[in-house]
Amino acid sequence: MLLCGFSAGCMSGPDGGSEHDTVARQIEICHGYSCKYTSKLPLGSADAHRFAAILASGQKSPPAERAAIGRAVSYFEDRTFDVIGIRDSPKSKFGAFGVRGQMDCIDESTNTRALLLYLEDLNLLRHHTVTRNSSRGMLIDGRYFHNTAVVRESSGVKWAVDSWYAPMGSNPDILLLSDWMARGFWFRSSPP
Repeated sequence: MLLCGFSAGCMSGPDGGSEHDTVARQIEICHGYSCKYTSKLPLGSADAHRFAAILASGQKSPPAERAAIGRAVSYFEDRTFDVIGIRDSPKSKFGAFGVRGQMDCIDESTNTRALLLYLEDLNLLRHHTVTRNSSRGMLIDGRYFHNTAVVRESSGVKWAVDSWYAPMGSNPDILLLSDWMARGFWFRSSPP
């Protein structure tokens, strides 16, 4: 069987199968704000097996899978640190545009979506599919601009997977997309 990866090109397994240990891929990691810089994160068989083990714990139900997705993002961000060598601070710091290793919500959501597509490509997601990233806020509506990765549960309900608020390597916020969309007002007491 022919396997295709993100940046890795195509390759065949020795037995023609699709075992995780035959899959070598690279994910372009965005950083520096709005993908000013990219670094290649190679994901080999050990990573594929680790992600498979993490996602196996979420097979029973959509909520269990979302919890497993959170752990997969945490592992992915630790691997990202191995490549970039800089631990990203939570939330965007004003004035950090162009600083290697620091990530705004565009970088974070792009990276998280790349991971989710990788997991989907390995058939590790049973209860969710990856959709386009979503954004909220335009300043004139009293909210700052913010972006998130999104998964759709098999029931059709969409969930935000937002790693911007947490320190690098922590579990992301995973909440209903409709709840995520309602946040971000400057002059409300609701969470940002």
